[in-house]
Amino acid sequence: MRIDKFGLPGINPYKRQFDKETQVKKNAIKQDKVEISSAAKELQQLSQWTVEHQEKVRKLKEQVQNGTYKIDAKEIAKSVYRFYFDN
Repeated sequence: MRIDKFGLPGINPYKRQFDKETQVKKNAIKQDKVEISSAAKELQQLSQWTVEHQEKVRKLKEQVQNGTYKIDAKEIAKSVYRFYFDN
């Protein structure tokens, strides 16, 4: 019979209490951190573009309904030409 180990094996109440205190301190130090990726930032900018686009479309619809919308054929022709021939 061995008598060199006295008490319950593997139990040290002081060590357990110390471990609990250090764990609480570690948890108190941790802070949540949020980072927005560059892709998400681009999507936010696109949503701003969407709002501006919707506003422009709304204004054009009003002009068409009121009969005040005027078409400039020369500007349309220039735009089509630039689209297909000016690369």
